[in-house]
Amino acid sequence: MQTNIHSSSSSFLEPKVFLPPKRAYKNNGYLMVSCNGGLNQMRGAICDMVAVARYLNVTLIVPELDKSSFWADPSDFEDIFDVDHFIRSLRDEVRILKELPPRLKRRVELGNFHSLAPISWSDISYYHNQILPLIQRYKVVHLNRTDARLANNGLPLEIQKLRCRVNYSGLKFTSQIEELGEKVVKILRKNGPFLVLHLRYEMDMLAFSGCTQGCNSEEVEELTRMRYAYTWWKEKEINSDFKRKEGLCPLTPEETALILRALKIDRNIQIYIAAGEIYGGERRMASLAAEFPNLVRKETLLDPLELGFFQNHSSQMAALDYLVSLESDIFVPTYDGNMARVVEGHRRYLGFKKTIRLDRKVLIDLIDRYSEGSLNWEEFSNTVQEVHADRMGRPTRRVIISDRPKEEEYFYANPYECLDS
Repeated sequence: MQTNIHSSSSSFLEPKVFLPPKRAYKNNGYLMVSCNGGLNQMRGAICDMVAVARYLNVTLIVPELDKSSFWADPSDFEDIFDVDHFIRSLRDEVRILKELPPRLKRRVELGNFHSLAPISWSDISYYHNQILPLIQRYKVVHLNRTDARLANNGLPLEIQKLRCRVNYSGLKFTSQIEELGEKVVKILRKNGPFLVLHLRYEMDMLAFSGCTQGCNSEEVEELTRMRYAYTWWKEKEINSDFKRKEGLCPLTPEETALILRALKIDRNIQIYIAAGEIYGGERRMASLAAEFPNLVRKETLLDPLELGFFQNHSSQMAALDYLVSLESDIFVPTYDGNMARVVEGHRRYLGFKKTIRLDRKVLIDLIDRYSEGSLNWEEFSNTVQEVHADRMGRPTRRVIISDRPKEEEYFYANPYECLDS
């Protein structure tokens, strides 16, 4: 039976009678993990690492969250997720501790442990053959990178189902985040249906991707400087026009306004913008606001005091947007980043709720042809609707590209092994 992870903020203190019995197993050692990236990249990684720990019969230490990436969010695991629920709800699968036992903690403080980055997109045999012997030898192994370190496909069904179980019932946001999320949804629902637009048009995204469509020369220069300032962003020289035509750029607010109109989205629907600060501010949002006047954000719906606690905590802000995105009547991401994909999968799990997966490569070609006058509005609108008729989050199998896993469909975007279709 499927469980809504945010069904009731009062349920986080579960009576003991509902706790699963602890799984008894011979402990092979301890696994420490440091997650990297934003909230939803880390979310997928946590699910993967629980599955790895379960399969290797080791004890997992509550994962450490990334504090050094672009967002510099100081939040710990327990600031975002209900850590006690996480530990208790999964105890019939794996033993999870908040910290190492004292003797081993001292060993780690003295540097007596093994740390490595596992190979990306590995199947479970890699962890059994390469990581388990290290754990048995050192007793404590630290995985210092966790993004996409477990394959999307070719894993035993019970591992895929465990990844889902962690994601959809083991990981529950703190009561503070859930209560605020519920409040936002209640405010929106009072005024009718709402669409969540994950408008990934923030400065970091544009600097990282090199996408500068619609930016003026000063903005292009600013974005380029930022890209060169972050040494771990490997790509520096980027052809923005080429990337855009290949569908590798987030849609601009202006392009998004055109597409929503072409899809015949009701202009009076509430559109909740799930994003950070939009680059270019009101100037870039003007055409979207003119076309869809009921644009709202968490900052406009909540009292500044209510949001105050979350300021400068980008992962907690993202958690709030995540909860609102799950509840929306329609979810539209303008770029297929981690939040877009993880929310899409979660909405499938909650009953294949409508998610419009925009085909950006096709759309950019159509937008340019319409702008040049080679397509009239009716042709443009009809073609946009035809292209997306089968891209609404309905049941489907994942696309597998075995020799290019980075390009195939992400497990958490479409975990069909866990879905009733």
